[in-house]
Amino acid sequence: MDSEQPAQEGKVVLKKKVTLLRGISIIIGTIIGAGIFISPKGILKNTGSVGMSLTVWTVCGILSLFGALCYAELGTCIKKSGGHYTYILEVFGPLPAFVRVWVELLVIRPAATAVISLAFGRYILEPFFMQCEIPELAIKLITAVGISLVMVLNSTSVSWSARIQIFLTFCKLVAILIIIVPGVIQLIRGETQHFKNAFAGNDASVMGLPLAFYSGMYAYSGWFYLNFVTEEVEDPEKNIPLAICISMIIVTVGYVLTNVAYFTTISAGELLLSKAVAVTFAERLMGNFSLAVPVFVALSCFGSMNGGIFAVSRMFFVASREGHLPEILSMIHVRKHTPLPAVIVLHPLTMIMLFTGDLYSLLNFLSFARWLFIGLVVAGLIYLRYKRPDMPRPFKVPLFIPALFSFTCLFMVALSLYSDPVNTGIGFAITLTGVPAYYLFIVWDKKPKWFRNFLDKLTVTLQILLEVVPSEEDQRS
Repeated sequence: MDSEQPAQEGKVVLKKKVTLLRGISIIIGTIIGAGIFISPKGILKNTGSVGMSLTVWTVCGILSLFGALCYAELGTCIKKSGGHYTYILEVFGPLPAFVRVWVELLVIRPAATAVISLAFGRYILEPFFMQCEIPELAIKLITAVGISLVMVLNSTSVSWSARIQIFLTFCKLVAILIIIVPGVIQLIRGETQHFKNAFAGNDASVMGLPLAFYSGMYAYSGWFYLNFVTEEVEDPEKNIPLAICISMIIVTVGYVLTNVAYFTTISAGELLLSKAVAVTFAERLMGNFSLAVPVFVALSCFGSMNGGIFAVSRMFFVASREGHLPEILSMIHVRKHTPLPAVIVLHPLTMIMLFTGDLYSLLNFLSFARWLFIGLVVAGLIYLRYKRPDMPRPFKVPLFIPALFSFTCLFMVALSLYSDPVNTGIGFAITLTGVPAYYLFIVWDKKPKWFRNFLDKLTVTLQILLEVVPSEEDQRS
C-alpha cells in the first residue's frame, strides 16, 4: 500500500483513503438515520406486542448481518467499486446491471436522499419552532441547503467528507447512548411495568409479521454501502469484513437497547401515538435537556445524507466507466481527485423530487426493487461458488447464510406483491422502463451523427466547466 502511494500521488485517480475507522463510520453513519429516533413504530404496529417487536428488531439485525457477510465475501473476491451494480454485472450480465443503475439514478436515490434530508430540515428547525408548527416551505428550503452542502463537501475532498462522517457517526452513537443510559437506569430502578406480559396484546396477523420484518430490514438497510467504494478501501481483504462485522454488531445492539429504553418510560400505546419518540422520551426523563435531542437527530440525518452520497456516487462512476452512463460521470477532478460529476448529477434530480414528488409513495413503489436486486446479488454469490470455484476468496461464508438471506429477500418481494399489489406493480413498471432504455442508449449504436457530435461537444464543455478528466487508470486499460 505505502509503496503504491507515491506512485499514485501525482496521478488523477481515486486514492485509497478509506481506512477501517472510516469504513465503520460509512456503514454505521449511513444505517442510523432518523428512523430509530422518530418512528420505530412500524414494527410495533405490525407485531402488536412489546416482546414480539423486540424479537423482530433482533432477528432483523441478525438477518442483516448475514446479508452483510455475503457482501463481505463479494467485496473481497470482486475488488471493484460499485456495490450491487458491479456484482449483478459480473454474475448476470449488462442488462440487469443497467436496469439496477437506471432505477437507482432516476428514482431510488433522489427520493431516498430527499426523504432523509427532509428529516434533517425538520429537526434542525425544531428548537426554533417549539410552540408552533414549522412551515413546510421553511423545511424544504433548509433541506435544499443541506443537500447542496453535502454535495459540495463530497465534491471538494474525500478526506474531509470521511472525517466529517467519523464525527457525525460519533454524534449518532452519543445520541443513542443518551437514550440507552437513562433507560438502563430506569430498568435498575424497577421500571418494568411495560415489559409485564410482553407478548400479550393484539395478536400479530399473518400479514402483520412480514410487514414488521419489512420495516425492520428497512431500518437496518445501509450495510452494503462500503462495497460501493471497494477500490478506495485500504487493505480491502481485511478491512471490508472487519468493518462490516463491527458495524452490524454495534447497530443491532444499539437498536435493540434503544427500543428497550423507550419501553421503560413509554407504553406501547403512547409510542404509537408519538410524533417523535426520542423527543417524547427525553421530555419525560431529562426536562430541558430534551432540546438537544432534535439537534442530534438532525446531525444523524446529515451523516446518512453524507454517507449515502459518498457511496452511491461511486456506483454511477463505475457504471459510467463500464459504458452504461454518460462518459462525463466517470471523470475525476484534476486537483481534488473526487468523482465530481458523479456526485453532483444527483443534485438536480433530488431537488425536483424534493419540491414536486410524493416521496413516500415513490419509496413504497421501489422498496421492492431494492430487495429484488439484493436477493439476486446474494443468489449470485451461490452461483459463483459453483460456476467459478477457483476464484480467490480471502473471506468465505458458510453456504446456508446466502441461501437463507436470498430466500428472505425474495420472500419480502413476494410479500410486497401480495400486500400492496398496486404500488408494487407501479414500482415494477418503473423498473422495467430500464429495458427499452438499455436497448435505446446502450445497444443501438447507429445513432445519428449530429446526435453523437452533440454529445461529444457537451462532454468537452462539461469537462472544461467542471475541470475533470478521465481517470488515468481507465486510460491505461
